[in-house]
Amino acid sequence: MIMIEFEDDAIQVDATIVGEGLGIEPSLVQAHMREGKITSLCERGVDEDDGRYRLTFFSESRRFSLVIDETGNVVQRLSVDILDRPPASARKPGA
Repeated sequence: MIMIEFEDDAIQVDATIVGEGLGIEPSLVQAHMREGKITSLCERGVDEDDGRYRLTFFSESRRFSLVIDETGNVVQRLSVDILDRPPASARKPGA
């Protein structure tokens, strides 16, 4: 089963990976994204990181990042508890 894949200039990540990283039930990931309870950021590597992507997912209490290569293989994972307020990139505009 492919967990991370590239399709039409988009990166698709299986909800199981996101759910585990954020500490929530994978079946809730899609609904939480639609409701804005989970937001994401995708960054493309440059120079020595060319061909890699950092995918970061934010919830109210956690930040979960994946670094993947151009074939979708996970190079690095990091989950961090957010104690106070999420970083600006995790909040809705104007919040």
